[in-house]
Amino acid sequence: MKTTEQRINNIVGQLAGVKKMLIPKEKDCFKLIMQLKAIKSATAALMEKIVQEELDHCLRGQEPKRAKMKKIFEEIIKK
Repeated sequence: MKTTEQRINNIVGQLAGVKKMLIPKEKDCFKLIMQLKAIKSATAALMEKIVQEELDHCLRGQEPKRAKMKKIFEEIIKK
């Protein structure tokens, strides 16, 4: 399983790839769109992983609000 740092490095690499793709005048629009879609998916997976790992930490000491806050985090992940 990838670590958070590995996931971030992958996204950074993908973004660098998109930046290079935008330079030439003859762009391959299909490859560009596929790369952007991969970045979107990787970013969503990263956000989900971070929220899952940090949820208990973030909610510690928030017992009265815990259920409401957990629901908010779950809604954020879905978007």
